[in-house]
Amino acid sequence: MAHVEEVLNKLKAKSRSDQLQGMARYGIGVEKRLGVSVPGMRKIAKEIGKDHQLALDLWKTGIPEAMMLASMVDVPQEVTQEQMEDWVKGFNSWDVCDQVCMNLFAKTPLAGQKILDWSRREEEFVKRAAFALIACQAWHNKEAPDEEFIQLIPVIKQAADDERNFVKKAVNWALRNIGKRNPTLNQAAIEAAREIQQIDSKAARWVASNAIRELESEAVQRRLSK
Repeated sequence: MAHVEEVLNKLKAKSRSDQLQGMARYGIGVEKRLGVSVPGMRKIAKEIGKDHQLALDLWKTGIPEAMMLASMVDVPQEVTQEQMEDWVKGFNSWDVCDQVCMNLFAKTPLAGQKILDWSRREEEFVKRAAFALIACQAWHNKEAPDEEFIQLIPVIKQAADDERNFVKKAVNWALRNIGKRNPTLNQAAIEAAREIQQIDSKAARWVASNAIRELESEAVQRRLSK
């Protein structure tokens, strides 16, 4: 079993502090960050294998790369509600939020309930996590029935007027990913976007127009027609 210090040394060996300035330009929080790429983290995760306790220890370091790596090595079936609540409060950058949702939270049995809970929360990254989860499940959960995503459209519509950048982008991401699953959900997402477009909100109009542009695009329609 790997020790947290050993893993931190692996991360530091791949660190690129010269990348931090560029990351900051993309809205990534750089406090305590080492500058390790996601492929670099994934390589370390593959070497380590799954280890729930190590994941908990890595998270406690507060180092963004260690926190993302924690989500790559954790065991979804061992994740508790308390852990999810603890971790979501620690999100302070959109990439940490999205990687944890993609690598771990979306694979837990608690994901559906957390989407509903977190979508009603006011903290920016907690709320983003709800819609990142929808986006991740829409992309990766190929077996989920259409109804599961249709039921989430009202949740998306309710948050579409949130003006905060990291929330509105996740709301848009969720709607677009639902609409790219199949022709039925494409039409449902486009209809939802047209309703969102009528909301008196700059954020809602952006969410809607961006989604419609992609979901009606020739590339998406051609792929869905196959």
